[in-house]
Amino acid sequence: MKVKIKKISPQARIPVYQHAGDAGMDLFSCVEMIIEPGETKAVPTGIQMAIPLGYVGLIWDKSGIALKGVHRLAGVVDAGYRGEVRVVLTNIGPEPFIITAGMKIAQMLIQPVETAEIIEVEELDKTDRGEGGFGSTGLY
Repeated sequence: MKVKIKKISPQARIPVYQHAGDAGMDLFSCVEMIIEPGETKAVPTGIQMAIPLGYVGLIWDKSGIALKGVHRLAGVVDAGYRGEVRVVLTNIGPEPFIITAGMKIAQMLIQPVETAEIIEVEELDKTDRGEGGFGSTGLY
């Protein structure tokens, strides 16, 4: 499978798989910015991409950034999207987070997608779990 990438900023870097066998390709910031504690910002990557039909790009945290309290939000890039890939980051840590141009800010996994047939019904089949959610299976 091939994913076409177009740079739209001179500071942009093409995503890379750092090691053979890595699931995610690293995404890079193309700007400098500071995300203050409690802030959420969309960080530009300076790239557009063409993900093949039948696949999706899923944006995930980088573990080193997550350890500092910075996490990604809203991480779905659909195959039909051709705008700039931006990474929404939120800082739940106690310190300002400084982003520099060329810094790895997230990783993207390319995954196959199944399109479900949606069927409205009057009743759903019964299961052992039923409507149990949020903590219903316990901690241990």
